[in-house]
Amino acid sequence: MPSPTKLIFLPGAGGNPQFWQPVADLLQYPAPRKLLGWPGFGSVPPDPRVQGLSDLVTLVENNMDQPCALIAQSMGGVVALQAALRRPELITHLVLTVTSGGVAMAGLNVADWRPDFYAANPDAPRWLGDYAGDLSTQLSAIRIPVLLLWGDADPISPVAFGQRLHGLLPKSRLQVIAGGGHDLAYRFADLIASMIEEHLGRGV
Repeated sequence: MPSPTKLIFLPGAGGNPQFWQPVADLLQYPAPRKLLGWPGFGSVPPDPRVQGLSDLVTLVENNMDQPCALIAQSMGGVVALQAALRRPELITHLVLTVTSGGVAMAGLNVADWRPDFYAANPDAPRWLGDYAGDLSTQLSAIRIPVLLLWGDADPISPVAFGQRLHGLLPKSRLQVIAGGGHDLAYRFADLIASMIEEHLGRGV
């Protein structure tokens, strides 16, 4: 299994590039880190070239200039999987935390994150919350090792999400963190960093 020479961190819907900073600081893996933010979200200035989710995928691809691992939170996981479908030859490992992965989750009991998010972020572009694609039939093509990280106390992305993705991604492992909520990658940075460290050093 090839090793990544660059680690790219993708935030969730809030677009905050600092979300992954505690984990990035704790990782001992010898590769440069790139913490991306989403233009037009939070403190990141808008970019007229970013008008939809596919533009975020392009933004990630533009940073994939060498073999890399994508480490993604929530909505960032949708972007990461689309990038993996477009350019699998440049991605050695994926880490996805509490994400739908762009897969339809009908029938699962899940809290709608959008009302509270847009109440707290009234200027955030609406197109991210409007995404309704379904990558279910495409994910079997992803042969990259994938680490799925979930908390058992997350009403936005319950463990059933992770289980569904685990069944669709042929080289995935699912780890469930007791007491973890939607911010588990930030709250449990020590534990998450150790799990990512192990993942980057192995296949599945």
